[in-house]
Amino acid sequence: MVATESDLPALTSETFWAILDEKIPDETVNQMLWHHLGYRFDEASQTWDVSQVADVWTEAYPEPPDFIGSRPATIKLTRSIPKENKQLLKEELGFGGYTVDQLNPRRTRRATAVNWFLNYLKQSQG
Repeated sequence: MVATESDLPALTSETFWAILDEKIPDETVNQMLWHHLGYRFDEASQTWDVSQVADVWTEAYPEPPDFIGSRPATIKLTRSIPKENKQLLKEELGFGGYTVDQLNPRRTRRATAVNWFLNYLKQSQG
């Protein structure tokens, strides 16, 4: 089941820390990314409406990808963040990263998602 906007957590520092601390399920993190990228699920036709999604995304992903489970999708997400906003996790949240014993691809992808959300907010605010 795809969540509606009202079902998704707001883009707040509390939400970002919950993502980093693995308190929000992977599926929800993916759905948050899909929503903010513009993917919308049409219940009536049971298909994805991508009319609000940038071409750079729909060319590679006509349906929303599993960012937490897919390295290529996460690399694309990382590359979509301008260089000046690559350190927002540290600058905005004070996140110092994971320790070596905590590192795994899933956590790294969650951190990438949070950095993308921070970039999204920064660009939205102008």
